[in-house]
Amino acid sequence: MILIQNLTKKFGHRFILNNVSYHFPEGERIALVGANGAGKSTLLNIICNLDEAESGQIIKPKKMVFGYLPQEPNPHPEETILAECMTGSTILCDLEKRRDVALELMGRDYTDENYYVYEKLEADFQEQGGYGLAADAKGLLIGLGFNQEHFTRSPLELSGGWRMRLELAKVLINKPDFLILDEPTNHLDLPSLIWLEQFLQTFKGTLLFVSHDRDLLNRLATVTLHLHNQKIVPYKGNFDAFLEQYEQRQMLNASEVKNIQSRYADIEKFVDRFRAKPTKAAQVRSRLKMLSRLRGLEESVQIDQDPSEVAIQLSNGNPSGKHVLNMQEVAIGYTTPLAKKLSLKVERGQKIAIIGANGIGKSTLLKSITGQINFLTGYGEIGHNVRIGYHAQEQLDYLDESKSALENVTATNPEISDQRARSLLGGFLFRGDDVFKKLSILSGGEKNRVGLCCLIVQNANFLVLDEPTNHLDMSSANILANALADFEGTVLFVSHNRGFINDVATHVFAMTADGRGGLFEGTLEDYESQAERAGFPNVLKAD
Repeated sequence: MILIQNLTKKFGHRFILNNVSYHFPEGERIALVGANGAGKSTLLNIICNLDEAESGQIIKPKKMVFGYLPQEPNPHPEETILAECMTGSTILCDLEKRRDVALELMGRDYTDENYYVYEKLEADFQEQGGYGLAADAKGLLIGLGFNQEHFTRSPLELSGGWRMRLELAKVLINKPDFLILDEPTNHLDLPSLIWLEQFLQTFKGTLLFVSHDRDLLNRLATVTLHLHNQKIVPYKGNFDAFLEQYEQRQMLNASEVKNIQSRYADIEKFVDRFRAKPTKAAQVRSRLKMLSRLRGLEESVQIDQDPSEVAIQLSNGNPSGKHVLNMQEVAIGYTTPLAKKLSLKVERGQKIAIIGANGIGKSTLLKSITGQINFLTGYGEIGHNVRIGYHAQEQLDYLDESKSALENVTATNPEISDQRARSLLGGFLFRGDDVFKKLSILSGGEKNRVGLCCLIVQNANFLVLDEPTNHLDMSSANILANALADFEGTVLFVSHNRGFINDVATHVFAMTADGRGGLFEGTLEDYESQAERAGFPNVLKAD
């Protein structure tokens, strides 16, 4: 299996990886974790030959089938989605091309030798499942949320997110021995995410993946690699097992440092007491050498400092009336309805997660409720004293890319002072002159944090959030979940992060492919059991 030896990578004068070595065990599902900026994506890119290390080497078996999800979709795809998916099986496609060339040659010049070549290629193609490739491709595509109507469409008609799903299907159909996935769930809805998780649990090869989804890390990982301070430390087990082992290691290190410091203090007392006595000179020199060794030992025992964390305090504002939203038999969409006859009553204090497959109108519903677009038909009314705060899935739809983080926050609420805005941005890790950076140069996570800061200054009592954890690291997502759970107002949100939904939601509103909706009290598990009893479709299961 893959072996990395003494990898070193720098950006400028800053080390990202420093003499990193690791032998990836065969057949394990390996989660790569670490703080934002630790170098996780850099390490994956080096393994995938998309980046180069300053020094070190990567040793890979020659016959290993390697798979990774590209950052951009194929710019020149095949004519149909199904055909493009099948190109992912590079071994079978190569076999098929060679077989067809051999068949053409045999037709022009029939000899025993040419027949033997064709027969061998045909046998290999059959043995490796070539005639089942189309069926395999259809199964993968359906699992990832495509339907039969998609198969004959051009990939160029798809949105960026669906193009990346197609790329994922192409990776999976090649049945790699070593599979690398960097945030594989970013473009997936909940049903597709659950399908992918189940698929990867039965994956026979070695999986190396990065994710901010704690549930996925716990359900999939059999080994956890912690990338920290330019080094890799392996831990056996999933993410929660890693946290427990990591905490125990830190406690042992702290105890060891405390013991060293105690011995250090005792020796210093001896040296100070007998330094001036000639009869003790040899003992003093011995103790001074011991002090030097203890200093080196103390420096070698590392205790990690707590990293900076996002600080989120949601203002409850003035309370709304008891009835926040009354929506009766509405149709949503732009010209053609995405859903019809949706009804939902929202009451003060409820935290409602909207779930369902991509493309059925979850984001459109939020835009309709917040007045971005009109309901096509039906009745929708906002309750007394309700003040809506909206967080869009794509922040640049509602923030000004040409303005700084500070300017965006003050533009959202002109009544707050620059000092107050800078203080809030500081809680979102924008330090010093960072507040003056234009949004155009910020990362996806930074833009999302600016959007959350703009949400806070609206002093809303009804928060409408579309994928609020997009691009947030795990720690920031947990802090946001805690802030929303403590929020005394009302929350209506869309998310594909199961842990986040279960931490925040008091209710689940499920939207079905046939345009219906149903409200259920509790978490996702409560929804599944209640839906089964009520005969309501389980939208978490891909068809």
